[in-house]
Amino acid sequence: MLRIQNKVCAGFPSPAEDLGAQRIDLSKVLIKHPQATYLLKASGHSMVEAGIFDNDILVVDRAVKPRHNHIVVAVVDGDFTVKRLYQRAGQIKLKAANPTFADITPKDGQEIVVWGVVTATIKQFGT
Repeated sequence: MLRIQNKVCAGFPSPAEDLGAQRIDLSKVLIKHPQATYLLKASGHSMVEAGIFDNDILVVDRAVKPRHNHIVVAVVDGDFTVKRLYQRAGQIKLKAANPTFADITPKDGQEIVVWGVVTATIKQFGT
């Protein structure tokens, strides 16, 4: 387990006495369904406007039922991709969160399988 501070101000500084250390288990915070949760590393730049960058770690829960606007990991023609799910009026597509990338709309006979729902991302900064 890690020892973290309760909160740290990202705007104006707060008095240091407000900070109290407590232990936190990241597995309990980030993972609701341990048997159905996987960690995948993002590759590429198609989801930057959703806050997902190259090399971010995605927490993907296969037990969550995918809904419209969820960020999902999907299989398209045997390849994995991460996109925002669009499901309206019987239409399904996978939307990129970067205007330089095209959305994925299934063509005749093509199947899109939603593999899991992204519930969190973990970012690592160079040290």
